[in-house]
Order: sequence, then C-alpha cells, then structure tokens
Amino acid sequence: MLHPTAQRVAAAARELGLEITIKEFTETTRTAEDAARAIGCTVAQIVKSLLFVVDGRPTMALVSGPNRLDEAKLAALCGVGKNKVKRADADTVRETTGFAIGGVPPFGHATRLPLYIDQDFWQFEVIWAAAGTPNAVFAITPADLARFTGGVVADLSVRS
Repeated sequence: MLHPTAQRVAAAARELGLEITIKEFTETTRTAEDAARAIGCTVAQIVKSLLFVVDGRPTMALVSGPNRLDEAKLAALCGVGKNKVKRADADTVRETTGFAIGGVPPFGHATRLPLYIDQDFWQFEVIWAAAGTPNAVFAITPADLARFTGGVVADLSVRS
C-alpha cells in the first residue's frame, strides 16, 4: 500500500491523464544522489523540483540531478532581473506545493505554478521524479513531463 502522500501524487497524475507507477524505497531518495543509488540510474536522470520566488511569485524549476540552476537564466525567462529571484524556504515550499522538500513532485501542487524544465533531460529516454515523499519516485519520459506539466523547456543550468 502506497503512502497517502504518494497516493495523492498518483491521483494528481490520473487527473492529468497520466498513469504512473510509483516505487517506494526503504532508503531515502531525498537527494538526487540517494535517488539515483536506490533506483540504479545516473544522477542526471533525477528530476530535482526546485521552488524559487521570482518577483514575488512562486516558480518551479525542474533541474537535472547534477545541475545547478542558473538564477540569471530563470530571471531572464521570467522577464525580471536576477536580484528578483530567491530560493524558497522550506515553509514556502510546503505551503505552495503541499509537499515537503525532498519529495516535491512535478505536478499536483497546492498552487498553480509557472514551471520550467531543464533541457538536459532530453538526452534520456526515462527520467525519475519525486512522488510526494522522500522515499517515493516514478519514471516518466521528458516529453511526457513537459506535456503533462505544461512546463517550458529551457536552458536552466550553470555551465562551467
């Protein structure tokens, strides 16, 4: 039996017309590294759901596991200056999405959010996203992630 929060994510997926299979692990999948180890995939296949407040508006960025969000790129996509982009604190994440950090899925949020998706996911057939708890994940294709979330695919990452 799935955790009630994971069941809520499965229900949100069904409402979108998407069927997902949620996998729950005894070990944590809270970080991208933990998730990749538990699943047996690369860290780059892990979707990090990062909430930022952009010019006062909560905004979600779905970033590939090893990547770091470039706040200047997110600001430009949102049409504001970089100084208008701030990482959301844990309380804001829970209040806005309905989920705690480490388990935030890409959809099913308490508040409708602008959403941006890291273009780096398109190098993979399958990627893995959180399913509401620090121990639950589901597989999805990058194309389905974009289609079912309505997210904007963009270059979001800092390049070395």
